Amino acid sequence: MKDAATDAARYPARVPLHNRPLGIWESFRTGRRNVLELIPEIATRQPIISGRTVKRWHMVMDPDANRRILKDAVESYPKSDVTKLILNPAIGDSLFIAEGAHWHWQRRAAAPVFSPRHVQALAPVMTAAAERACDRLTRQAGRAADLFEEMVATTFEVISDVTFSGGEGFDRDAVHHAIDAFIAGSARVSLLDIIGAPMWVPRPSRLFAARDLAAMKAMADAAIDRRRQTGKPGVPDLLDLLLQAQDPQTGRRMTTQELRDNLLAFIVAGHETTALTLAWALYLCAFDPDVQDRARAESQAALQGRAATVADLPNLPLTRRIVDETLRLYPPAAFLSRTARAHDTLCGREIRPGDTVMLPIYALHRHHMLWEDPDRFDPDRFVEPDRIDRFAFLPFGGGPRICIGASFALQEAVIVLATLLSRFRFSAIPGREPRPVLIVTLRPEGGVWLRIEPA
Repeated sequence: MKDAATDAARYPARVPLHNRPLGIWESFRTGRRNVLELIPEIATRQPIISGRTVKRWHMVMDPDANRRILKDAVESYPKSDVTKLILNPAIGDSLFIAEGAHWHWQRRAAAPVFSPRHVQALAPVMTAAAERACDRLTRQAGRAADLFEEMVATTFEVISDVTFSGGEGFDRDAVHHAIDAFIAGSARVSLLDIIGAPMWVPRPSRLFAARDLAAMKAMADAAIDRRRQTGKPGVPDLLDLLLQAQDPQTGRRMTTQELRDNLLAFIVAGHETTALTLAWALYLCAFDPDVQDRARAESQAALQGRAATVADLPNLPLTRRIVDETLRLYPPAAFLSRTARAHDTLCGREIRPGDTVMLPIYALHRHHMLWEDPDRFDPDRFVEPDRIDRFAFLPFGGGPRICIGASFALQEAVIVLATLLSRFRFSAIPGREPRPVLIVTLRPEGGVWLRIEPA
């Protein structure tokens, strides 16, 4: 008991990984509860493990094999059918799940939208949202608050303002409700997924959010059509930039449906993942007050009482390292899944067409052969990031399909985190430690409850 208590005091919240084989029914129950609990503990110590649950599967934790899956042989490892089944109802055949030529042309058209110049131009929206978050937290000073909910509100403000900044009758609350309902119910693993049932077999749990999703899509279509007709003055938002975007090879532009699917993908991914990163980062800062004090001193010296801007980022290296270490310990996209299309060999093991190839990013980021004391919170392991194998740290994926909004998310996370740490002190609430649970993203079950005090 004493060792367990000492271990809990040393390490932040972790997922209990199993040490024995799971059958089909137990895999289903475990996956419904928490997908990460499907990962065996040995995955944090071996480069690859394989098995069969009706279909053959492989979990890969080796950087060189990850490089092959995500970069060198990417066309041989498309996203899995389960991934497409879960996400397609909400974001269609957008960049996130499209394959082949359809993905290539969308990526070519959208890449300039996320150029450094455009991402930096959107930073004032992030600064303003950070200021409003401080106003809300000031009213809760001296009390406990759920920082996950607060960060969801903050990042949803940002993604709404940079996506549909003109308003156009776009009901943000309705969109937020539809996304939450989709993630909470439709995105859970089905028994039919576990046994490898064909994609055309309906998953009953994914039918209930259809009405909300249909309303959200109709609202987005109307907003896009209005913007096409009337335009919008001022700094271009993501909708403006995508309306102007075209494939440099063919000149093709996105249809209303393609625009809508990609905008909804950016909304779903662009606020949920950054909110999670910020909430987990604040939890970790409360877990380690010494790191929090160092980061506060850094941000106060850089900001001098104001909210952070994009110009401050070079002066916030520790804050950025906290974000990176948070993404290592609690990667929002903690589990990637691919379906092998061709015969291959990974880590000396045969891969056959139809095999499921999984990249459990959670296990990769806590692998004992890749990271020293991997479960420990240590932002300073990123002091020399070039020494870390590019395919050992994959919070945004890797290769040509790396997350197109990675620089946007990192910029937003550092701006908001530095602003909050410069003005507040966050402390843990005994007995309210969050539990990491993966549905679509790695969420803190029960929220991130912290006590807030003025700095």
